[in-house]
Amino acid sequence: MPRTGPRAASAAPRRLTAKGEATRARIIEAASGLVFAHGVTRTGVEDVQREAGVSASQLYHYFGDKQTLMRAVIAHQTAEVLAAQQPELDALDSFDALARWRDRLVTLQRSRHCAGGCPIGSIAAEIADDDPEARADLVESFEQWESPIRSGLASMRERGLLRSEADTDRLALALLAALQGGLLLTQTRRTTVPLETALDAVLELISSYGTVRSEHR
Repeated sequence: MPRTGPRAASAAPRRLTAKGEATRARIIEAASGLVFAHGVTRTGVEDVQREAGVSASQLYHYFGDKQTLMRAVIAHQTAEVLAAQQPELDALDSFDALARWRDRLVTLQRSRHCAGGCPIGSIAAEIADDDPEARADLVESFEQWESPIRSGLASMRERGLLRSEADTDRLALALLAALQGGLLLTQTRRTTVPLETALDAVLELISSYGTVRSEHR
């Protein structure tokens, strides 16, 4: 999937050898897993070193500090979250397609036993207020998520599946907001019912803008 992660954090600071790229990727992968399991605050640099099997000098060679590493984690988690929703996410151009995407989201949470919540949203809850650069990265991450939703709904309107007065930008934002809230309650209650309910409510709202031509296809 040709998506890039948030801003400078997604790019290596210098040209690296194949071995260097592999080591850097291993560090990010280890840090991402620890952050998803324990959160940003409870993930120390030493924890990442042990998980990745690297020395302190190696880690600081690729990432000058924890903040830089966490920005790389945001980029990595964004790419992983969006990839897990493919191909449905990039083809939200019909009511059936929206339903398939909704089902994939619910299935993903069931496969995780409703643990962990949203990998991007969980990071945002921890550091968005204290780290302006990370917050900007997170804004971009959510934009990458919202953009295909917005594009799909706009395509439906252009093709006459949604009425012309449908505000597809607001509907896309509402759908993403419902997804985030649903994920949080699903994580807390350990059931996908909140996620299903939140998504279905917004999909019903979108459906209310359907035309005769759409026949909910």
